[in-house]
Amino acid sequence: MGKKRFVVLDLDGTIIVECNYLSDPDQVELIPEAVNALLQFNNLGLGMIVVTNQSAIGRGIIDDKQLKLIHERFQELLHKGGVSLDGIYYCPHLPEARCNCRKPQPGLLELAGRELDFTPRECFVIGDKACDIGLGRKVGATTFLVKTGYGAQVAANEEMNPDYIVDELPEAEQIIAHLLNKETIK
Repeated sequence: MGKKRFVVLDLDGTIIVECNYLSDPDQVELIPEAVNALLQFNNLGLGMIVVTNQSAIGRGIIDDKQLKLIHERFQELLHKGGVSLDGIYYCPHLPEARCNCRKPQPGLLELAGRELDFTPRECFVIGDKACDIGLGRKVGATTFLVKTGYGAQVAANEEMNPDYIVDELPEAEQIIAHLLNKETIK
């Protein structure tokens, strides 16, 4: 048997309600349909990580300590729904920094792959922005644009070309379950 497969998720607009520069843990609100989809990913035996750009740190809106509290609140809400994540990876830099960790650059996903022993190209990358699809494309992963958050606006951009465009996270989960089932049958 090969390495464990992973789902790589964006945070804002994909799992939690988009809140421009989230700065308060009390503002963390899960997208209702997301929790069940994440639980199904767990039930499928998939690993799950969040890869997120958090330029609010680079802009001085929040600091690492505040972001840690936001992530703790997020994980607490997931835990109440029976969901467990394998990790949260974030880039604190401004877009101008041109770092290797800011999506769509693959630095954080490659780091997670080394730390958690998975192959990035065998992942399913899900997000609501072009940078999420770009990340998946850079590593050769299967990509899903979810129309929550900014996804509906982004879907109009034909150049982005995700593998799948879905209305909500549960639809992505159903497609992934189908793809995994097809692999098992082969």
